[in-house]
Amino acid sequence: MHTVIVIMTCKPGLREGIAESLPASQVETRAFEGCLLLEMYLDQDHPDKIMMWEKWESRAHQEKYIAWRMETGMLEALEPILAEPLEVMHYSSY
Repeated sequence: MHTVIVIMTCKPGLREGIAESLPASQVETRAFEGCLLLEMYLDQDHPDKIMMWEKWESRAHQEKYIAWRMETGMLEALEPILAEPLEVMHYSSY
């Protein structure tokens, strides 16, 4: 199993707009081959941050998903909203 943590730091005041639009895209993510879990959290101490916790069958499944999101333009569409690039961390359990 592969775990991914994604931190999105939005430009000041834009978190709520993205937080409202993400649930629709999460339906597609959860249906993507190899996705076992996807949860989104709003940071209570940093009002411009969103954390996504993902569980995948493998890193290859998650990388295939990211490639698909790049093809669809979703990641590019986030650029004007983000204050900094997505922070993506990959973990494996032991």
